[in-house]
Amino acid sequence: MNWIKACWSSTHSTSTLSLLMNQVLNATVQRTADHAAPEITLDPLEIVGGEIPSSENTYFCQAARQLACVPSSQLCVKLASGGDPTYAFNIRFTGEEVHGTSGSFRHFLWQVCKELQSSALSLLLPCPSVAANRNKGKYILTPCPISYAEEQLLHFFGQLLGIAIRADVPLPLDLLGSFWKGLVGEPLDPEQDLQEADLLTYNYVKKIESVSEEDDLEALCAEISSQHHSGESPDSPSRPCCTFTYITMTGEEVELCQGGHNLSVSWENKDVYARALRGLRLQELQNVECMTAVRAGLGSIIPLQLLTMLSPLEVELRTCGLPYINLEFLKAHTMYQVGLMETDQHIEFFWTALEMFTQEDLCKFIKFACNQERIPFTCPCKDGGPDTAHVPPYPMKIAPSDGAAGSPDSRYIRVETCMFMVKLPQYSSLDVMLEKLRYAVHYREDPLSG
Repeated sequence: MNWIKACWSSTHSTSTLSLLMNQVLNATVQRTADHAAPEITLDPLEIVGGEIPSSENTYFCQAARQLACVPSSQLCVKLASGGDPTYAFNIRFTGEEVHGTSGSFRHFLWQVCKELQSSALSLLLPCPSVAANRNKGKYILTPCPISYAEEQLLHFFGQLLGIAIRADVPLPLDLLGSFWKGLVGEPLDPEQDLQEADLLTYNYVKKIESVSEEDDLEALCAEISSQHHSGESPDSPSRPCCTFTYITMTGEEVELCQGGHNLSVSWENKDVYARALRGLRLQELQNVECMTAVRAGLGSIIPLQLLTMLSPLEVELRTCGLPYINLEFLKAHTMYQVGLMETDQHIEFFWTALEMFTQEDLCKFIKFACNQERIPFTCPCKDGGPDTAHVPPYPMKIAPSDGAAGSPDSRYIRVETCMFMVKLPQYSSLDVMLEKLRYAVHYREDPLSG
């Protein structure tokens, strides 16, 4: 939570920088109004039930195949603004009658982020530090040689980062800080970044570097041998031996130097061994081949020179926003329609109910209402701009429920995701409001009404 507060406060000091970045993005638009948006067709049945039998069936790969023949210039659009924003491409879902384009586009980005952070795709790897109960849920680029097909997918991944920036749709991606450093070209910190990425290896390296007795070194070598690879010392067959090999983040045993399998760690070469371990992990984190492909994709959508203006954290915030819903900010960016007022009793029930939600449930509510899990945490209107300056999906709109038949307590909450509109019945109590909201966010996960 302290990290979130720090990020939130930092945005106020970078508003001028953000404004400059927006001006540059709008000045580098390449698809003009007289060009129709590219359109792709996705088949939801390929991933029905949440089971994705093949990476080829994912939304990510379906989209990558169809957009491969679309010039990147056609994806470079002006920043999204107002009630009918322009997006890089339009999406149609096979068999779905969807009105509008915003809801479908935002749902697509949400879905591909789920796929990227799952076993369905192999582009990202869970942070190894999770084994030490640290950085759970964080991901890094998978560090391994890539094929041409994988390079193309990483290029598309980079394009999606740029597309999300132009669309101002924060991606629900949880990538380790070393990823964002690589994206902006900032060198990694040999201490901090290794510790964040792989705490177990970091601790092992530190022990090797600080060991003061040869017996202690032998004990450490025996420990690592039993965990990763067992062997016997040539001069003492009964004693476990640690050689110049180690397990990569993807689980393969590699030599840390030429002939490393036959080179035992000793008191004389322990410092060389520690440097080699650290070097292996930092090389995997830098992942130059994969990062080059991602940066090439990003650079086809936004000028890479912009990244030199921003810190890794600022790029992360601009791309992924905060995994945190600020209710006061949301309330300040909400409109009440058809005679409704903030002081109406059922509106007060609505906000009180949301205040009782966990952050996880608030994210689900946002997903239910506008088909994206995270919402921008700044908006031009805060500087006194007109309503048209709102960043989509703002403002949230609360409207009366459809129809008038039956008791309000028997009706369900409906939404128009394209407009971020919540059609709220006049429920009679806070308990009823809580029940209906919880039903909405837990059982109506993927509304595609627009």
